[in-house]
Amino acid sequence: MSFKRTTPRSGIARRTRLTAVATGFLAAAAFAVPTANAVDTPQFSAAQLTQASDSIRQADIPGTAWSVDSKSNRVALTVDSRVSEAQIAKIKERAGGTADALVVKHTAGRFSKLISGGDAIYASGWRCSLGFNVQDNSGNYYFLTAGHCTDGAGTWWSNSGHTTTLGTTAGSSFPGNDYGLVRYTNSSVTKSGSVGSQDIAGAATPSVGTTVYRRGSTTGTHSGRVTALNATVNYGGGDVVSGLIQTTVCAEPGDSGGPLYGGSTAYGLTSGGSGDCSSGGTTFFQPVTEALSAYGVHVF
Repeated sequence: MSFKRTTPRSGIARRTRLTAVATGFLAAAAFAVPTANAVDTPQFSAAQLTQASDSIRQADIPGTAWSVDSKSNRVALTVDSRVSEAQIAKIKERAGGTADALVVKHTAGRFSKLISGGDAIYASGWRCSLGFNVQDNSGNYYFLTAGHCTDGAGTWWSNSGHTTTLGTTAGSSFPGNDYGLVRYTNSSVTKSGSVGSQDIAGAATPSVGTTVYRRGSTTGTHSGRVTALNATVNYGGGDVVSGLIQTTVCAEPGDSGGPLYGGSTAYGLTSGGSGDCSSGGTTFFQPVTEALSAYGVHVF
């Protein structure tokens, strides 16, 4: 299933928018006799890894996501179900001498933008999830969500009937990034600094392998682990987003913009991915620290 921002009731999308052969030895008397020759694992320079990454971007194939894995000295390329073998071959051909730096992994479903902490928020024609409530240095209240949610949105409401206003979009960055800022205009709405029952006290970027949690208005709370940092994903239609956190946490339509966190630490905003919460999938998150810095706001 693809993930998209959804309309309040029908769920209809507004936009279709990554061997070494071991050297054995046999000890005999006072000397060792090798039983296999070592095979060197190709090493690539930082410039070559960048070249390989750039070749994926230049191929411009929707359904691709990639990041540099410094541990394996490779570029991890994840492709969704719409990417053909011919398209993978096109990427490798463009990579030329750095093609061997690409490690291809297939994931079910299609990458797309997710839209609907965690509570439902409604624009005029679609639903997203609130990410984190934040404040500026003057004490004004805002909330963060995904940039593809705020893209083209003005007023936001807390219900599908649009009877309780939350506020208006104050900033939006998408594509390239995927974060947006909404300023509260309704003083009667309680602004909680928590995600569900979890208080949020700070923000940071997680490490690869970190266990993380995501909350969204469609699927509630789910956990997984971080598999890559600084990932780039091509959603199609020119919507390429870079610098993302890649995880195994599931998500579905309507979860976009929702919070990624661990304990009391905010990590990210749900951007997109593939799969669902029955079969799992691959998901991507905008680092929240970048959004906080861009807008001069902080969690509380």
